[in-house]
Amino acid sequence: MAPTYDVIVLGLGGMGSAAAHQLAARGVRVLGLERFGPVHAHGSSHGGSRITRQSYFEDPAYVPLLLRAYELYERLERDTGREIALLCGGMMVGRPECRTVAGALRSARRWDLPHEMLDAREIRRRFPTMNPADDEVALYEARAGLLRPENTVGAHLQLAAKAGAELRFEEPVTRWEELPGGRGVRVHTAENTYTGGQLVICPGAWAPDLLSDLGVPITVERQVTYWFGPEGGVEPFLPDRHPVFIWEDADGVQVYGFPAVDGADGGVKVAFFRKGGVPCTPGTIDRTVSAAEVEAMAAAMRRVTPSLPETFLRAVTCMYSTTPDEHFVIARHPAHPETVTVACGFSGHGFKFVPVVGEIAADLALDGTTPHPIELFDPRRFGGEGQAHAGSAQPRSRGAAR
Repeated sequence: MAPTYDVIVLGLGGMGSAAAHQLAARGVRVLGLERFGPVHAHGSSHGGSRITRQSYFEDPAYVPLLLRAYELYERLERDTGREIALLCGGMMVGRPECRTVAGALRSARRWDLPHEMLDAREIRRRFPTMNPADDEVALYEARAGLLRPENTVGAHLQLAAKAGAELRFEEPVTRWEELPGGRGVRVHTAENTYTGGQLVICPGAWAPDLLSDLGVPITVERQVTYWFGPEGGVEPFLPDRHPVFIWEDADGVQVYGFPAVDGADGGVKVAFFRKGGVPCTPGTIDRTVSAAEVEAMAAAMRRVTPSLPETFLRAVTCMYSTTPDEHFVIARHPAHPETVTVACGFSGHGFKFVPVVGEIAADLALDGTTPHPIELFDPRRFGGEGQAHAGSAQPRSRGAAR
């Protein structure tokens, strides 16, 4: 008979690897299941870099979680020796009233975050790669920068295994169910059946299949990131000269980009933020990037960084799992509040929260509650049925297999 675990973690990408690490570090018996190999490129935790920032235009409620995530990323670097974060500075650019600038400023003021407001002339002086219009401004945050997603996932898997977690790869889950009376869970894969006291589901783009009873309408969308070789080489785009940025135009379209962090031939990574997202599934996503898509990206970048799109180098697809309000879902499952924790619907802006989401998921699985503010992420906001409020289930003994 298959062994019984205290907690089974379904999905070992960004969020799941962090949850497995946090749980194992607390001394419970952890099984992690992943349909692909470790640190794969089939979901949403790849692509070489992710922006991290604290002056969060999406909602000031995210800032306390970001402050904790920064602490945990620093600890992850110390504990593994891997390069995780590069805080090279970042700019939110656009007209003063646009969401990207005004929202970032609101969060910075609400939480007293260090920042500077730059007019167009100052942007051009400090960052010659940038080409703002005269009526555009930027919020500059020195503590913004980039994260290395593959290193992050690998580091969390390393620490999870070191702490005793059993990690199984190339073993996709076919279904799961709660045992009668909320006495645990049973998880089925093509090879085995496992039982555990708790289940943590971090499904990424597989959320619509694995969480069909959650009551949250999650749309999976194809997104593309691009790398271009700048005119004259990457030197002006090195991290000490060129920040990460999110730039909103007069029509509300956002583009974002990074400094050159992958050597002379690595180019500079840029993308649209959500524009052109084509609904898909993990099985139907088109991994081919068309010439028309490349030209649309190049045209957008000629406006904001004119010397960048000289030579197209490559493009990579990934998937966003987007909720209707673009906020996350992190909670006890409303239909299974005694046994199941979910972390999904990260809507294209979740990776910077990876370590703190792992911490929250471990809290919820073991204690039924968390000290972190997660009210914004309650799945019942979409009108689904259920009795459990996010983070408010009755506390339990740590490690109890139920």
